[in-house]
Amino acid sequence: MSMPPRLLSLAWRVSRFRFWIYTGGTYVVGYALGMDSWTAFFDPGYVLFLLYFFFPANLFIYGVNDWWDQDTDRFNPKKDVKEYRIRDADGRNLLLLLALAGAVSVALLFALDTVGRALLLAFLFLSYFYSAPPLRFKEVPVLDFSSNMLYVVPGILGYYIASGALPPLALVIAGYLHISAMHLFSAIPDIGWDAAAGMTTTAVVLGRRRSLLLCLAFWSGLAVLVIWLSNLHPASLLVLVYPAVPLALLLREGLSIDRVYWYLPFVNTGLGGLAFLLATLRTAAW
Repeated sequence: MSMPPRLLSLAWRVSRFRFWIYTGGTYVVGYALGMDSWTAFFDPGYVLFLLYFFFPANLFIYGVNDWWDQDTDRFNPKKDVKEYRIRDADGRNLLLLLALAGAVSVALLFALDTVGRALLLAFLFLSYFYSAPPLRFKEVPVLDFSSNMLYVVPGILGYYIASGALPPLALVIAGYLHISAMHLFSAIPDIGWDAAAGMTTTAVVLGRRRSLLLCLAFWSGLAVLVIWLSNLHPASLLVLVYPAVPLALLLREGLSIDRVYWYLPFVNTGLGGLAFLLATLRTAAW
């Protein structure tokens, strides 16, 4: 039975299509890095979790976020421009969508072994308690950006499904540095609105300049790791675009961070696609 158009429309808006790449793309890159042959892309298990991490997973992440952020979102005009603002009339349908996404997630646990289940449960735990009380990581300095490891976990799971082993620690650390910088960077434009809502995010505590300096440190660490892990591959130098962003904002006070932020999904997609292509070509050459 198909989903009613009104419910499907809400699911599309809540899942934030422009951010699907942050879970689905991470899963694809992780899988490509772990596989030993490009023919692994034909494995039904790969396809199953590919579909999950593009749509249901994002519906769960942002559905939970929208449900628990209804009070604080009223201060943020971004919800009327780049994102969907949940209305009172959406409440029942949103809970239904969350139940469906949760049911799909639970069903997928049975398609995994013990390690795979632990990884998927970690993803669900971080996705839920990033926004939901009593933990609500998003309002706790340091834990707010650290809990965004939820976006790295799909890549770890993809690597594990493809190889039967966990990825090298250096790759996980690189992922943590990137998502920490991304989260903190995204919170800087919201400093005023979050402070007005009584939220003590890392960005609110540090302020704009110190937050940008921390982003610069995180992304610089990412660049060093990527260049080192690639054995100085020329393409790896493109990662330097990340530390260049906060550096430019620090040097040019008049540069709008709001405008720059919305270009980052394109940068992430482009560089993630390049990493996927190089990983796939590596297996094809064997």
